[in-house]
Amino acid sequence: MTDAHAHANRNRKASRTRYAREVAVVAFAQSDHLRRTDELSEVEMVMPVLHEVLRQTGLKAGEIGFTCSGSSDYLAGRAFSFTMTLDGVGAWPPISESHVEMDGAWALYEAWVKLQTGDADTALVYSYGKSSPGPLRDVLTRQLDPYYLAPLWPDSVALAALQAQALVDAGESDEAALAAIGARSRAAAEDNPHAQLRGTVPQGDYRVRPLRTGDCPPIGDGAAAVVLAAGDTARALCARPAWITGIDHRIEAHSLGLRDLTDSPSSRTAAEHAGLFDGPVDTAELHAPFTAQEVVLRKALRLDDSVTVNPSGGALAANPLMAAGLIRIGEAAARIHRGESDRAVAHATSGPCLQQNLVAVLEGES
Repeated sequence: MTDAHAHANRNRKASRTRYAREVAVVAFAQSDHLRRTDELSEVEMVMPVLHEVLRQTGLKAGEIGFTCSGSSDYLAGRAFSFTMTLDGVGAWPPISESHVEMDGAWALYEAWVKLQTGDADTALVYSYGKSSPGPLRDVLTRQLDPYYLAPLWPDSVALAALQAQALVDAGESDEAALAAIGARSRAAAEDNPHAQLRGTVPQGDYRVRPLRTGDCPPIGDGAAAVVLAAGDTARALCARPAWITGIDHRIEAHSLGLRDLTDSPSSRTAAEHAGLFDGPVDTAELHAPFTAQEVVLRKALRLDDSVTVNPSGGALAANPLMAAGLIRIGEAAARIHRGESDRAVAHATSGPCLQQNLVAVLEGES
């Protein structure tokens, strides 16, 4: 081993122990992401994913120390909809359980905190979303400021187009470059059996200028789950755990008029606190539902062409709301499990134009 490699390994070991406990992703599973799943309830969509992620570890539901889920009642159209999916988990005898009304990446953050406290050694995190039943672009307006923006009903695609146009006006991208991002993402998804869109996808007509159909994510339904474990438990459950060496999330100002849409300071700050800039990464799974958002995130996270970005196809290939961010963490972890990555960054976002951002750094042992 060279001195440089030895130094890198020492740094990795130190970064894994900067928190109270070492915590790793030891298993990841996801559903096939489809345009519609009318024949399935949320419970029926989630159960196979939960069974698969537990099968990978050999654990039974009753052996999990903590369970946390992420979903949205706005998508389901009814209050406390997440309680039904607990039937798929198996909540009797009583389990230690929690829920966040957000993407599952934030449920993972809560579970990670729980493991840091020492109250549990393992955690099951799952999330799901069915976007097909309602007009998604209208539903997402409910995220906006209720006094100034929401009454105008600007939908999610229109707001993303504002961000894309800001990048074009600033000379940081153009329509051809955005189209290339979409094409690369769908080509990468050829090897992803769970992706909703794969291969050559026509760029199509303008949805909202300058965004064409190929610059926008598909609308679909899907679910995902991961298992977290601490210390030696992680090593016993997984041949090559994906250690979470850093994780942090930050939020931008709520008003779009107070933000520079060509930049993402919250992503950069989260990355700094997660230790992303302490060393190089070889893989990045970015939750960039629109092509222009990948441009913004690459700049904020300082990712150059040496980094493989969204080898799974990313959110442009499958974007199940409330699960797409957790999938980014799971996909990055899975590459470490398979030995295809040594140090990866995963990103999740929520809200319009990258309003809230979570960054996790994952590493594998040499």
